[in-house]
Amino acid sequence: MVIGSFFFQPFSGGGAEVVKLPAPVHKGKVTVEESLKQRRTVRHFASRPLELSQISQLLWSGQGVSDPRGLRTAPSAGATYPLEVYLVVGERGVNGLAAGVYRYYPVEHVLELTLPGDRRAPVSRVSLHQSWMADAPLMVVIAADYRRCTGRYGERGIRYTHMEVGHAGQNLFLQAEALGLGAGIVGAFDDRGLSQTLKLPLEHEPLVVMPVGYKH
Repeated sequence: MVIGSFFFQPFSGGGAEVVKLPAPVHKGKVTVEESLKQRRTVRHFASRPLELSQISQLLWSGQGVSDPRGLRTAPSAGATYPLEVYLVVGERGVNGLAAGVYRYYPVEHVLELTLPGDRRAPVSRVSLHQSWMADAPLMVVIAADYRRCTGRYGERGIRYTHMEVGHAGQNLFLQAEALGLGAGIVGAFDDRGLSQTLKLPLEHEPLVVMPVGYKH
């Protein structure tokens, strides 16, 4: 598949557990203005689990496909799309979804289980022991494969990638608010430790962690 000038391998599944997400909704009950006014960084979460439909909406808002040409909800320099989104799901964090680490594939709108088990506590430990993170039913981890953008724009592509993760993060914030949820955001973590904890591919460098759940 070609988007911009970068070649993406189509998703094959490779025998791993794959979860097809419900189709995202394109019209909600909360306005953009209301979400902007109400949005705050949340660090206290209720233990109430989320629904798969909410997961679908959150992931679509951050990196989902929103155009027949393959363009996504967050702007990307040259449509190179260097971001990769992972979901860290806790035990009983999402109804119908086992605890584990999942990779999101935007084009197919599916999740692939990459690591079973609840990894929230280890993620909080490598995030300077911010224990509040582990109370959220799930965490969204956004990583980057810089080569996709630097291959076209050189070193400037690093800046463009960092701009893009800001766009995707704000989309997630606003979508969480529109769903009656709250989100936090964390950039203080041991990069290598987080990568090892989640068993990320070497080329996927973590940029931000966003715990999400119902506000406590």
